[in-house]
Amino acid sequence: MATHRLQGTDGGLFYCTSTCWDWLPLIQETSLYDHLYAWLSLMHGKGCRVVGYVFMPNHLHLMLFVPELLSINAVLGNMKRFAAYEIIKRLKDSDRADLLVRLRSGQTAGTLARSQHHRVWRTSSDIKLCHSALFTQQKLNYIHGNPVQGKWALADHAAAFKYSSASFHMEGRENESVRLYRVDEVGTASGVHCIRP
Repeated sequence: MATHRLQGTDGGLFYCTSTCWDWLPLIQETSLYDHLYAWLSLMHGKGCRVVGYVFMPNHLHLMLFVPELLSINAVLGNMKRFAAYEIIKRLKDSDRADLLVRLRSGQTAGTLARSQHHRVWRTSSDIKLCHSALFTQQKLNYIHGNPVQGKWALADHAAAFKYSSASFHMEGRENESVRLYRVDEVGTASGVHCIRP
């Protein structure tokens, strides 16, 4: 797993996974979807392009093009930081003291030293450069298949899952919540620039 590895600022198309601490279903419990879509729109304004995504109850997968001079590590780090603030706010607003106590219990000496009061995300994210068309398609298939696999069974078929790019890629339907791109519009290797605005 490519965790704790700086990817640099050369740009490229990346497959990324971020997971809630202790696999808690915090995305689902706080209905964080609107916040995540707003973040994706913000990233679009910075030149990032979303090729694929799925928001699962306790983790998310992204296939994200990042332009040169922007670090995928910084992009994901900022997403996790601001999403953590929003998750804590929503848990407080909905009186979910049980989850807040669990998130406080996940603190480490390092997170306490940074004045964090709750542990919302696993420390590292899995980030891999999409170095070939085959690898890219495998990861896109995995992203879209995740909600219908095994224990999840969140939809009858991949394109029916609301919080995913599957319907765009499988049925050609535009997504109302986020602007999506096809792989051939952004390229797969590091340093390839996005073709369409």
